[in-house]
Amino acid sequence: MAGPGSSMLYSILLFIVILSLQEMYRGKLASTELFTILGGFISSFLFLVLLTFIGNFQETCGMKTGWGTVVLAEAIALIAAGTVHRVCITTCFLFSVGLLYEVNKLSGMILSKSESKTRRH
Repeated sequence: MAGPGSSMLYSILLFIVILSLQEMYRGKLASTELFTILGGFISSFLFLVLLTFIGNFQETCGMKTGWGTVVLAEAIALIAAGTVHRVCITTCFLFSVGLLYEVNKLSGMILSKSESKTRRH
């Protein structure tokens, strides 16, 4: 597993690359219904990498992460989605909710495995 510092660096670089590509191809993403949905899906990845960046930044600074982190990352991703098309905002929100659910579930599984290992020792 990558440490918080390197994970923070990788996530901000991914955010910049995804956002740049999305803005370069926003005309294409807004051209058809299917591409508009794809634009929202891409924006939900912006949410995910930004959530990773902010969470690691807060962990590095010694602060506790919470729902404020999720709301901030979602707001930025929705603004980025809005630059492509209005429908991208809706699809980005829906895909982000699904991603957040899966990340939360995965985090719970990893945390329970970690706790069971510490209990055995």
